[in-house]
Amino acid sequence: MTEQSAVPSPPPTAVMMQLLGGFQISQALYAIADLGVPTILDEQGPTSVAALAERTNANPDALRRAIRALATVGVFTTDDEKVHLTPLGATLSEKHPHSLHGLARAGIEFHYLPFSELRHTLRTGQPAVEKYHGMPYFDWLAADPARASLFSQAMATLGATARAGMFDDYRLPPGGTIADIGGADGKTLVDLLSRDDDPKRRGIVLDRPVTIEAARSSETAARLGDRVEFVAGDFFVAVPTADIYVLGWVLHDWSDEDCRRILGSIAAAAEPGARVLILEGLVPPGDQPHPIKSMDLTMLGILSGKERTEQEYRDLLGSAGFALDRAVATPSPYSILEASLR
Repeated sequence: MTEQSAVPSPPPTAVMMQLLGGFQISQALYAIADLGVPTILDEQGPTSVAALAERTNANPDALRRAIRALATVGVFTTDDEKVHLTPLGATLSEKHPHSLHGLARAGIEFHYLPFSELRHTLRTGQPAVEKYHGMPYFDWLAADPARASLFSQAMATLGATARAGMFDDYRLPPGGTIADIGGADGKTLVDLLSRDDDPKRRGIVLDRPVTIEAARSSETAARLGDRVEFVAGDFFVAVPTADIYVLGWVLHDWSDEDCRRILGSIAAAAEPGARVLILEGLVPPGDQPHPIKSMDLTMLGILSGKERTEQEYRDLLGSAGFALDRAVATPSPYSILEASLR
């Protein structure tokens, strides 16, 4: 038996060149997804570049070169005749059960150009998007219904994919009324209630008026009928009275000061001992890769909020009159932090 020689590691310069060119790959992924190439391949199987170019009204040579580049990172495989979609590439198909098509579009259309101002963020702390657009991110989204719709689609995709399995082994603490604060269409609340053993529990979803108007007529709302009430409001001003409050991916959008305002609204409405369930990613220690660390870079450039460590949440909750009781790890990248009002 001959001893196989080890494959040499690429030099640091080669690795850095690949990292510096990462924006080109993300742009190619966006363009390919927007043209619909992964969806076509998912529907009809391996297809020639010429046929793909005709279906998508693309330049055949340009499309071939983009596909060739993306094949090197596992999105496609190719032979002399046809392009084949890999399981990785299939996630960009609109037909995939956990499609990232909308996320690919929103990520580039909403974040790519503002991130050119990240140097400004590092110098000033101001989100890059505010420097680029001249207004906060959510104000910019709300100014265009098409942008707002794509954002909602992308967030729904992220929720269905990244949060899968989060509540599989979780049981709600005692309490008859659960209020999902900033709960959008109520999917998180419906998921929690549908897994619960107590059919007498009732839910409330609070969100902005335009969001609640759409949520009331959604399929999600119909699933639990009169068990869930949809309420329009502003969580900075006031929230309904409840036994359990759910803050699902809300606090990471906001600064510590704004988070204390949200928690203050809950404290004003709730009785001592009321529970708060915070659904967020926790930044782990060390230098190992983790999706929440990547998400925090997005937060740095786009919003005034941030991803936090468990200790940072403990301190934040304590400053607002709450005690962190425990942090529950889940199969997803996210955790469930249980806190109580002192």
